[in-house]
Amino acid sequence: DGWRMRVAGDRQWFPAQVPGSVYQDLLNSGMIDDPYDRDNELAALAVMDQDFEYELEFDTPAGMLEQEAVLLRFEGIDTVADLELNGMALGHVENMHRTWEFPVKDALREKENRLRVCLRSPTRYIRQANEKNPLLGTADAMEGFPHLRKAHCMFGWDWGPRLPDAGIWRAVSLMAYSAARLDNVYITQEHGEDAVTLRFQVQAVRPGEASLLDLSAAQAAGLSCRAVVTGPGGEQWEAGGQALFHSGIVIQTPRLWWPNGYGDQPLYRAAVELLSNGTVIDRWERRIGLRTMTVCRDKDQWGEQFCHMVNGVKIFAMGADYIPEDNILSRVTPERTRKLLEQCVAANFNCVRVWGGGYYPSDEFYDICDELGLVVWQDFMFACAVYNLTEDFAHNIRAEVIDNVKRLRHHASLGLWCGNNEMEMFVDQGEWVRTIKQKADYIRMYEYLIPEVLRKLDPDTFYWPASPSSGGGFDEPNDPARGDVHYWSVWHGQLPFSEYRKHQFRYLSEFGFESLPCLSTVKTFAQPEDWNLFSNVMERHQRCARGSMLILSYLQQMFLYPTRFETALYASQLLQGEAIRYGVEHFRRIRGVCMGAVYWQLNDCWPVASWASIDYTGRWKALHYYA
Repeated sequence: DGWRMRVAGDRQWFPAQVPGSVYQDLLNSGMIDDPYDRDNELAALAVMDQDFEYELEFDTPAGMLEQEAVLLRFEGIDTVADLELNGMALGHVENMHRTWEFPVKDALREKENRLRVCLRSPTRYIRQANEKNPLLGTADAMEGFPHLRKAHCMFGWDWGPRLPDAGIWRAVSLMAYSAARLDNVYITQEHGEDAVTLRFQVQAVRPGEASLLDLSAAQAAGLSCRAVVTGPGGEQWEAGGQALFHSGIVIQTPRLWWPNGYGDQPLYRAAVELLSNGTVIDRWERRIGLRTMTVCRDKDQWGEQFCHMVNGVKIFAMGADYIPEDNILSRVTPERTRKLLEQCVAANFNCVRVWGGGYYPSDEFYDICDELGLVVWQDFMFACAVYNLTEDFAHNIRAEVIDNVKRLRHHASLGLWCGNNEMEMFVDQGEWVRTIKQKADYIRMYEYLIPEVLRKLDPDTFYWPASPSSGGGFDEPNDPARGDVHYWSVWHGQLPFSEYRKHQFRYLSEFGFESLPCLSTVKTFAQPEDWNLFSNVMERHQRCARGSMLILSYLQQMFLYPTRFETALYASQLLQGEAIRYGVEHFRRIRGVCMGAVYWQLNDCWPVASWASIDYTGRWKALHYYA
């Protein structure tokens, strides 16, 4: 509590919320108009050419300065920022996908500390970086967007606005400790006959030391640990000391976790305590599911299978692609996320793909997927661009991957890690690539750097280098007989729905058809004088270059031409539902050949014409009823 913000250098301060965002704070203070209304996006974008300062005064909690180490922890800063405490520079950051920790004991006072975060303009940053070293990516986003480790879609997409917000978007905390603290815990599972053995890898860090201490190797300086696992019915298993690392914990008659529609989702609670000379000094606690999860790639008469395999059972993936729930991230709440994911279960989903042009969702997102039985296809946050793998960039993205793998790897719902969205396919075709080195950097990033981290931190989770891919190495990345496919000839290629029946894809991770939102949603951003598909306001909320033209082209093949605006909206949704129904029914009929129909897309980040089946306001389009 108590944060305030201002345009950098201005005298006037405004109240601020942390976690939060610049746009939301300016809206709360009446300084800008709703950027989603009519064409206000243009004025809101111009605001981001400025820097912003956030400031907090606080007292240090009693006893904290007596500890050996005190850390200031930022779980998310969006995105370019300089930080200082009591006039002392803490550091410079340039990645919204990372967790940042700074030692601050020497800078802290007992009373009246002043913390300042100066957020630099993201639009100025990418413009200046691109002038020095042009990087290419999708034309739907602002030039230079690949330079910044920020949710790429905040710079615009073919369904998203150009509203690159900024802010301290996740929690900030002070942490103090002596002796040591837990850095990470990794639990692996060995499944046998009516038993599961849990094995624990535990690492701690001591004050002033950068290297991690592996607690299985030595009981250094009086440190030890113990683990307690609590079952769904309250039953408990416990092990401590070297017995924990030698024998693990054996769960007899385990209750297995299954995807939605295949069984229940029992969750076990695993707690690991770090002890110093017998006293508990730190605790790690998470929920886990007992299951095996991988992707089957066995050869067969149609080529090579590609399907989720859970507890030895091949799963037909039914779901959609998830994008950020709001362009203003402070509006995304656990309650809103739960409602969205519950609507996935209502439509019989067992899978969601977290698309790589956004951000890594909150812990609550994965907790809810664990509870609901939704297998998560998790992209790393790289999409539709190329990058220069400099030493600094490699260090930055390696740390990003480490942070997020450590945070998410324990989730029962985590089905696979995927390197990027659509880059192998387009780089193979020569899109966006200016130099041979950029193509080589692609291989280094997704087939060496990321797999190297995963082999060390999460070897049990399947890794896939790109979506779509046939396995990497630019080996026909959209091959219909292997791996996953993105199929857009229906819609972008203007081919009829019947074209779906000509293909026997192994797994579709993207295919879709656009529609308009219903009139109630249109009323949230457009006035009656805007109610024409080709008005300025409606076109501002239609980011696909030929979107409305394609809708009307397909519509005239299926229905009478609409004579009212409301009818055009409604008919576009029926058209979308029919298109995806046609494809899904074909892919389900060839189950065994095809083992996944994950359509583009589940949701919207603002009110817009799009491929979503649930619009920004939470209203179901016809497609979601069809699903």
